[in-house]
Amino acid sequence: MSEKITELFSAPLTFNWTLSFACNFCCSHCYSREEETEELSTEDNCRIVDVLVDKQVPFINFGGGEPLIRKDLFAIAGYAADKGLNVSMNSNGWLVDAASATALKKAGFKSVGISIDSIDPSLHDDFRCMPGSFDRAVAALDHLRDAGIRTTMSSVISKINYQDFRPLLDLAREHGVEQVYLHNFKCSGRGFKNREDLDLSPDEWRSFYEEALQVKAETDDLEISFDDPVISSLPGYDEQSLVKGSSCGKLSLHLRPNGDITPCGFIPLVVGNILHDDFDDIWYNSPVLTKMRNKEAKGKCGDCGSFESCLGGCTARAFATTGDFCEPDPHCWK
Repeated sequence: MSEKITELFSAPLTFNWTLSFACNFCCSHCYSREEETEELSTEDNCRIVDVLVDKQVPFINFGGGEPLIRKDLFAIAGYAADKGLNVSMNSNGWLVDAASATALKKAGFKSVGISIDSIDPSLHDDFRCMPGSFDRAVAALDHLRDAGIRTTMSSVISKINYQDFRPLLDLAREHGVEQVYLHNFKCSGRGFKNREDLDLSPDEWRSFYEEALQVKAETDDLEISFDDPVISSLPGYDEQSLVKGSSCGKLSLHLRPNGDITPCGFIPLVVGNILHDDFDDIWYNSPVLTKMRNKEAKGKCGDCGSFESCLGGCTARAFATTGDFCEPDPHCWK
């Protein structure tokens, strides 16, 4: 049993773009903190924007690393926005003050997400390995709101918050946040090293999602979003995605600081370089992307009635823990 992609967009809808792996934090779950590579110049990054415009990619989202570490972020983002791209960013919030929030607005950012993982400052600060980070992150939400930027909040679900995530939604409401992303715990980088201490068991994941879906159904003043394909096997999950299973390699790709393309930030397999290789050849013919788009059901997925919905769950997590895209997601409770 396998997924067969019969239709494919001519390019991804989103490029998740890491301008730099440099960061002022050392978060317990970070996929990239120990990564190092050459960084491109402002000019070369603007050349990347030209490629994305030519391929009609509608969205770019800057991540990292911490995007605001790059002093030319505003110039690159402004160039992209002027070219018609929808520009967003995820940040730990430490460097977002009133002046930088105004600069982000002026540069054309449509949305900025701030990471907050617990309303208990000590838990958040410990998870992010940065004393004082909770207060700075909450202040960032207010600066962005005051600057008129649509603000989102990202919370990585782990042992520190899976039984106490509702207060995070209240915090979002208090600070004018429009959307909260309850992210599943990935197992890449430091996340792999710390998974025994931070990751949930499959049964705990099921319990969390059952409660979270109920909360989502009862909530109409705040958008609650998930990014975990394994959730599709649960009753009550009725979101209609453009693709089944993981969206990486199908709806999105990831750019490293040197222009290398990977399927997503959590899968460190380079499929080509956006400045040196033919993009269409990468997109349509990459063996790695082809394999990800045509997953075969292995192990317990082989006789599972949910495979056609979740396609084995998170491809990045399966790859990080087994080295094989097609192995079952270790979070799966089936």
